[in-house]
Amino acid sequence: MFTGEYRHTVDDKGRMAVPAKFRVQLGAGAVVSRWLDACLAIHTQQGWDELAAKVAALPITDQNARRFARLIFAGAAEVELDRQGRILLPAYLRDHIALGGDAVVVGSRDHAEIWVPSTWATYAEQLEDADALAEAFQGLGI
Repeated sequence: MFTGEYRHTVDDKGRMAVPAKFRVQLGAGAVVSRWLDACLAIHTQQGWDELAAKVAALPITDQNARRFARLIFAGAAEVELDRQGRILLPAYLRDHIALGGDAVVVGSRDHAEIWVPSTWATYAEQLEDADALAEAFQGLGI
């Protein structure tokens, strides 16, 4: 399970250290993809395969299913962790979210997410409104 919030830098070559806590879960490699809410997702290979199977089961006649598939698969890259626990984020993925020299990596249960710090700060601020959250989560059955 991916949990926690971590601050990391992205070097000039596009390499970013993966939080040490996440490295064991990722093994030697992972898949980084575009994701919802203006961030990138880091998937384990098993998690990626499970997501791919779910998407494959969606009807191809559903426009939203096709849009979701294109979002994540066209913008995905297989990555390997180097000896220092870094992954190379392709330029097209960094450009997609305007990721510069700093990143926030957050756990999101079955995957991790990479955020631009200012985007994450804005998003996290919305998570502070307890009444709005209670209303939004009301129908989730939690």
